[in-house]
Amino acid sequence: MLVNALLSFRLDKLYVIMTVNVLGVLMIVQLAYLLGLAVVYAYRGNKDAAIFSTGFAIFAVISLSELVLYFTSADSFHLFWWKWGVVAFILSLIIILGRGFARNYEQALAYSRELEQFNNTAQRSEKMEIISELAASVAHEVRNPLQVTRGFLQILGERSGRKEKEYLDMAVQELDRASLIITDFLTFAKPGLEEVDVFELSGELRHVAGILVPLANLQGGTIELKLQEGLYVLGSPAKFKQAFINLIKNSVESLHEEGLITVSAWKSGQHIIISVKDNGEGMKPSELSRLGEPYYSNKTKGTGLGLMVTFRIVEAMNGTIHFHSKKGQGTEVIVKLPADHSK
Repeated sequence: MLVNALLSFRLDKLYVIMTVNVLGVLMIVQLAYLLGLAVVYAYRGNKDAAIFSTGFAIFAVISLSELVLYFTSADSFHLFWWKWGVVAFILSLIIILGRGFARNYEQALAYSRELEQFNNTAQRSEKMEIISELAASVAHEVRNPLQVTRGFLQILGERSGRKEKEYLDMAVQELDRASLIITDFLTFAKPGLEEVDVFELSGELRHVAGILVPLANLQGGTIELKLQEGLYVLGSPAKFKQAFINLIKNSVESLHEEGLITVSAWKSGQHIIISVKDNGEGMKPSELSRLGEPYYSNKTKGTGLGLMVTFRIVEAMNGTIHFHSKKGQGTEVIVKLPADHSK
């Protein structure tokens, strides 16, 4: 333009060719190329890309159509409709921006929920730590006097008559029950797996089921095993059996006539999944939400220690435990443990 003006507009024909014909063709090629890219990105499934592509496609189609009409029309043609294409393109950008704001809001809500969950977990851990220290202290102080008392009762029983011996035996049984509660206290307070080893859990679950089958039969129920072989985990076999004796025993105690407990174990990716499912009385959502709380039990004579110990043992094995239950339909416990690949 500057050169043409300096030459007194003697290059008008060349100027028209360069600014109208050549530039117009370049614009057509560029719009067609960008339209193709937009279609490709939309085809790949990105929603924002699809919205952007739609808005840009409208703009590109209108602009291309007008440019083609401009070059092919014999009469003078005024470019007008491309403005509506620009409006459509701007609207698509506004929609993408709105979607971005919505995503940011959803992320903020998710972060808020995660923070609340983290705070609850931290508070629970702090509470459990305090209770653990108290439990360990009380258990150690009480266990020794109980053992001494038990010994004296046994000596008296050997020197007493039949009626007195019966009462003394009842007292010994109650002391043994108190000793088991103290053992649960200590396990809850210090669930560390002292004898850690790699073991095959299907065999351990068969052992646990064998122990509890008579109890299940007394309740009118049965225990069914569906165990995959070759499932190895790292931990203490004794503590593992203790945890699942607690879980399966809870299921047995919830059974009615013709009750069924199904114990399943299988491998899923890098984890071992263990399911204990029963068709017992089940639990209400209010009861389900309190499981694992210190000393909560929905049994008449329960202390809640058994389930607390189970939670701590699973936690010590770097696992997770979840409960699913409906009142009148039964309960399922899902335990997830890291698989060991050393064998």
